[in-house]
Amino acid sequence: MPSLFTHIAFPLLVSAVLVGCASQDPATRHSSQYRDPARFGPDVQAFEAADVQAPPPAGAVLCTGSSSIRLWHDTLAADLAPLTVVGRGFGGSNMHDLYHFLDRLVLKHKPRAILIYEGDNDIAQGVPAEHVAEVFGWLLDRIEQELPGCRVYMLAAKPSPARWEHWPEMSRLNAMLAATAQEHGHVTFIDIATPMLGNDGQPRPELFVEDRLHLNRAGYELWRDTIRPVLVQAEHQHEQ
Repeated sequence: MPSLFTHIAFPLLVSAVLVGCASQDPATRHSSQYRDPARFGPDVQAFEAADVQAPPPAGAVLCTGSSSIRLWHDTLAADLAPLTVVGRGFGGSNMHDLYHFLDRLVLKHKPRAILIYEGDNDIAQGVPAEHVAEVFGWLLDRIEQELPGCRVYMLAAKPSPARWEHWPEMSRLNAMLAATAQEHGHVTFIDIATPMLGNDGQPRPELFVEDRLHLNRAGYELWRDTIRPVLVQAEHQHEQ
């Protein structure tokens, strides 16, 4: 016959476990599915050294994420003019890496808005869309806590010929990212994926360099023409 302890203590134990799981930091919760973020230590230190030599302006639009942002650095300012932008992309990164380095790469600069491209590498390395979306949610929570009122623009994971087999899962992730954005008044999901598909539903090959993964200038012009109107409409009024 169950004791009084069983009726009281067991439900409390289950509740404690559930609360613990719900509150667990994704840096440890999903760490087994990701590579160690420490591999980007030298990249982050290089950004920090550059910050000492030429501190980026506070109150800018900070653009961060994986190589699709990193390879855009050279023309980012011109493509998103007249907005003041700061490039902090680190190639090969994923949502978990960005979460790990959020303080050192993003929050310390006190941007008024953040443009993010992550998720592409996560899905390609086998992380389920649900887990990527969960880390994104945690990332948003930290931004809200540290920079109240900061606007976030989340780019869709892009379709590419090199990773076309992952597109169904990337599409699931994009739907989750869009849904998360709708739940937050300061988050905007920007669909750069749809215009990258041709009439045949396949990625447009003319948008990519030879590796069929990264964008060429035509690809970045498409991104510019998709992203810039959204940012300028919302952010131009906040330019100092």
